[in-house]
Amino acid sequence: MQSRGVRRILPALAVAACAIFVFAIYSTRHVRAEEPPFFAIKGARIVPVSGPPIANGTIVISKGVIQSVGANVSIPPEARVIDGTGMTIYPGLIDAGTDVGLGAPVVAAGAAGGRGGGGGGGGRGAAAPGVLNSRGPEDRPATTPWDYAADALKSDDARIATWRGGGFTTALVLPRNGFFPGQGAIVDFGEGDRPENMVVRTGAALPISLNGGRGDFTGFPSSLMGQVSYVRQVFIDAQWYAEAQRAYDAQPKGNQRPTYDRTDAVIAHALANKELVLWPGNTEIDIMRALKFAPTIGARWALTGAQEGYAIPNEIAAAKVPVLINVNWPVAGQAGGGGGGGGRGGGGDQGDPLRTLRFRDRAPSTPAKLNAAGVKFAFASEGTGTPKEILRNVAKSIAAGLPADAALRALTLGAAEILGVADRIGSIEPGKIANLVVTDGDIFADATNVKWIFVDGKMYAPPAVVEAPAGGGRSGRGGAGGVDITGTWTLTYSVQGATQESTAVLAMSADGNITGTISSQMGTVPVSSGRINGNQFTISISIPANGDTMQVDMSGTVNGNTMSGSMAVMGQTLDFTGRRPGGSGDEVGSGYEVRQ
Repeated sequence: MQSRGVRRILPALAVAACAIFVFAIYSTRHVRAEEPPFFAIKGARIVPVSGPPIANGTIVISKGVIQSVGANVSIPPEARVIDGTGMTIYPGLIDAGTDVGLGAPVVAAGAAGGRGGGGGGGGRGAAAPGVLNSRGPEDRPATTPWDYAADALKSDDARIATWRGGGFTTALVLPRNGFFPGQGAIVDFGEGDRPENMVVRTGAALPISLNGGRGDFTGFPSSLMGQVSYVRQVFIDAQWYAEAQRAYDAQPKGNQRPTYDRTDAVIAHALANKELVLWPGNTEIDIMRALKFAPTIGARWALTGAQEGYAIPNEIAAAKVPVLINVNWPVAGQAGGGGGGGGRGGGGDQGDPLRTLRFRDRAPSTPAKLNAAGVKFAFASEGTGTPKEILRNVAKSIAAGLPADAALRALTLGAAEILGVADRIGSIEPGKIANLVVTDGDIFADATNVKWIFVDGKMYAPPAVVEAPAGGGRSGRGGAGGVDITGTWTLTYSVQGATQESTAVLAMSADGNITGTISSQMGTVPVSSGRINGNQFTISISIPANGDTMQVDMSGTVNGNTMSGSMAVMGQTLDFTGRRPGGSGDEVGSGYEVRQ
């Protein structure tokens, strides 16, 4: 149950949290439908991942599929030929855990939210109006396994273009909120007006969260022990349901029919089809708990999070379980360690306990430790702000001892193998989907640029980047999209049914960082960190309250002089909107240039 102190400060924290926004500076160009369905990239260095690199090779793409690849390949006369001299071609990168493609989170005010990778379980307060008090596991609190991410895809989610522009052509997209939030889908990040065209495989994974989330019930389970017990009970119920249904179908006459339970039916179907169950475990304790309990549910499973896996690589290896590592490494000032990972972070370096500092320092070494122990693993972004940050964080693991080829495999073929789609994506081989990323250098080098991306055989250019003018200085105006973030914003949100407003004074530097202040009844709160990500933003604020420090994480989108999104604080999620009266957001950039 929430403490009285938390309930008192939540509205005030929400006021302070609503202050951080950025504007859209990316635009996307893509090859139009009238272009030929055949492409040939010649003279490039090709890294198939499934085999040795080809120093000077050619790839032919035919109707969305890789037709041929090699040093001596015939090019069809109808193909559009692309000179790849000086370029390197990789398989399209795979994000093995994200909500990109689902749009901004929409969670009722006052509802617990999040899909953390750790095992912490925030308590719940009294039920909101219209929300029932759960009487036990039979009420199925925060349990909606019948929701499919494939059915909730939004092709207009601006993060799709950003991820694609960073080389990520595919992702395991996971639904949000709840102990059983739904079923994930493997999605290709192409562009179009029909989300169903993006789906590579539906019913790809059944994620579990031990942080609860939105649901029709509140109150139970409110402790971590109760949450773990509830999840196990649901699997036991599903197994019993399947056995009872089989027995009844074999001999219905004279026997009482089993009562239909939607949750049991869906989970029993997932188990029968060997759908991958994702069990969270980020800290050493969380991981050991997962290794003990997850095998008892009778499912094919994978561990998610695992940032403190460096402490117990042999135990993970002995379990023979694949791992989706949360690459959103913990940093100073970030509560919860690594984004959704549920690890240890928070505060600055000063005053942090040794255990926190050690975790922050060693988390990037986890992939190297697991690789050395023979564990199969892939990388999940889990709330990382941009694709560039994902690659930078992987580069930190390479610096910590992970071989570069193992890192690349974890982002491509290794991820495809764990997710059960290695027969169609993950490597550059004839017959596979033509998902490719073409770069002007090593993909893990910070100075490397993505030149072209192919998704399902369609060619895309990366988003245009807004650059500051030569010689320094900043006009405060945007380029693509023409929005000026510098100024005063009025922020509107609802706290416990009451509409409230606060004022934000914001500024954006040429490198995409956001600074500013927020004025509310709490006084003036500074922006501690913020970054631009296309027309998306992420922001974190540390707020002193009752002698402690509260972390507020925000995400949303900006369009001209309006913005919208959500904020998460203490397991709660609130929606917000923003406007800038009289702003200059409709003016085209002054002193900026847009380059490809």
